[in-house]
Amino acid sequence: MTDFSLEVSTRLDAITEWAVAGGVDAAASAMADALANGGVIQAFGTGHSEAFAMEIAGRAGGLIPTSKIALRDLVLHGERSVAELDSLEGSILERETGVAEELFNLSLIDPRDIFIIASNSGVNGSIVGLALAAKERGHKVIAVTSLQHTNAVEPKHPSGLRLSEIADIVIDNRAPYGDTTLEVSGGGGVGAVSSVTGAYIAQLLTIETVQCLIRAGKKPPIYISANIPGGDEHNLALVGQYVGRLRREA
Repeated sequence: MTDFSLEVSTRLDAITEWAVAGGVDAAASAMADALANGGVIQAFGTGHSEAFAMEIAGRAGGLIPTSKIALRDLVLHGERSVAELDSLEGSILERETGVAEELFNLSLIDPRDIFIIASNSGVNGSIVGLALAAKERGHKVIAVTSLQHTNAVEPKHPSGLRLSEIADIVIDNRAPYGDTTLEVSGGGGVGAVSSVTGAYIAQLLTIETVQCLIRAGKKPPIYISANIPGGDEHNLALVGQYVGRLRREA
């Protein structure tokens, strides 16, 4: 347990140093500019990277003009079957290149929106495809990925591209190849770390985006917890300004 704690803290310290040195500035500035111009932050991740999208979109202390794109949208709003989503825990859909256009067309997207896409490997078909679809339509794309992992594997999209090669801004989540940090006797590894570093990066981006808005003289539209008095009323009043543009399914 001590070894894992050291692995996590070392990576979080590296991300903190990067952020303090201005590493987060470009992404946060782009996000703030999109919001100031009436845009929404579109967050996407598959597998465990969906946790990153949940940190960006729809949580207490987060920005209200954020929307989460998820593979289950293909079932809830499209024509895909539950069986397809359930197959191998959705890994087939995650790797399928054709789902990107379906997802994009099913999502609540405005030309002013900005995309932030998280993927540890950065090579699966749905991830690369959605990034390409966003770029082709003129949206700015921010990537959160493991540079060590993505540079060690072959892209699975017909374009031959990785997420990191498409995005306008790339953020390294500092996860190692394979994500795990501790070797197990007899083979394999444990101590996956990308969810921890991803959540930290998501909060750093949110904090700095809010600061950018404040410096520009804008009042940041921030969620407060629905579990405190007045929370629902505060949130609903601000969400009402983005009717038909935010997706909040569980």
